[in-house]
Amino acid sequence: MIEKRLVTDWVETTLAAASTMPVGRGRAPTTGAPPPYYLLYSVDTQVSGAPFADLNEDGSFVYQITSVSGPDPDVPQSTADLDQLEWMADKARTTFLARDPGTGLWLRPFTVPGVSCMTRSLEVEWGAVPGGTSEQEAAIMTYVQRFRFNLTAA
Repeated sequence: MIEKRLVTDWVETTLAAASTMPVGRGRAPTTGAPPPYYLLYSVDTQVSGAPFADLNEDGSFVYQITSVSGPDPDVPQSTADLDQLEWMADKARTTFLARDPGTGLWLRPFTVPGVSCMTRSLEVEWGAVPGGTSEQEAAIMTYVQRFRFNLTAA
């Protein structure tokens, strides 16, 4: 059986390591760090093939990664920065979809024990959304991407 929690752990740690930015699971990072940071949501799961309890099932998991840009705490009157936001989105895209041009292998291998990644794709992308928070005075901007990982039990 594919344990989704382990897949979610891989998505979180891979993005945090590649971007060197905090990643919060469904909420702001527990470190209390101000933006910039990423928010990670598990938004869809589908299983096919053998029954879910069988060791040979396939799964398709979709994760939403929201890039959050905010004001520079060291610059009074600053606001979120579109350039930073697009850099964050580029970093997330590269983290999960980039391949080595020489070998064709993923730059960041999928390392969940007992599970192989058959395909990865960017399913949905929404550009910069000004005021992506209920705190308009916080000057926050967000950028949303959804990545699909099609997996099989190894």
